[in-house]
Amino acid sequence: MVTAAANCFNEIIEKVLDKLMDRTKDRPMPAGRMTTGQGLVLGLIMGMAGTWLLGKLNLETGLISVFSILLYAFAYTPLKRKSPIAVFVGAIPGALPPLIGYIAAIGGQSEIGYVPVDYQIAVILFLVQFVWQFPHFWAIAWVLDDDYKKAGFRLLPTKKRDKVSAIIVLISTLILIPVSLLPTFYGFGGYYIAGVSVLAGLLFSWYAYQLMVKMVLAKCKKSNVLFILLYSIGAVGFII
Repeated sequence: MVTAAANCFNEIIEKVLDKLMDRTKDRPMPAGRMTTGQGLVLGLIMGMAGTWLLGKLNLETGLISVFSILLYAFAYTPLKRKSPIAVFVGAIPGALPPLIGYIAAIGGQSEIGYVPVDYQIAVILFLVQFVWQFPHFWAIAWVLDDDYKKAGFRLLPTKKRDKVSAIIVLISTLILIPVSLLPTFYGFGGYYIAGVSVLAGLLFSWYAYQLMVKMVLAKCKKSNVLFILLYSIGAVGFII
């Protein structure tokens, strides 16, 4: 509900811009199926209800959820037309759900509250999701750059499809490999998640390398679909 609220506020703010892009013009508000007033009411209800539910579990999750909504809707959203730094800012609320989920699940289970390892695990979950979002989103931005330009979005590292942007994408996939091994390194991820993470990371890096060499859209599409699939398998392995 918290994520839905943030997306709702995002759509309200970008209603006019969303009409300009093929990927977003059929969303409820740009398409005219919902007014901004209705969207605002719905967003407020979902935001307050989601925050209340998380806050009932423990105070930390409630506060982080509010921070997530504000950062996504009122920092990341306007930054998309100003600077590629928007990707960094947007990656923060995008990486908070695993952290929130872990803290929500652990909080209140014992009288002593959280122990240091709980915060360690929560931060590592955040880091994996945070770093993953850069190559993931830049692959999307590379494929949809022409569409994004219609709304004035400049989300690639150099604001355009060029060799430097492709190199940065490759570097981000390489950074992801050791970061994805942190759960195993700290003893709570297991070897299954490590194996899947390394496999997914290497394949992701290979496609990023191919993108850098050949500069073709197909490599971005393949890398994103492949890594999302393997990432999901790895996440299930971590939960098990």
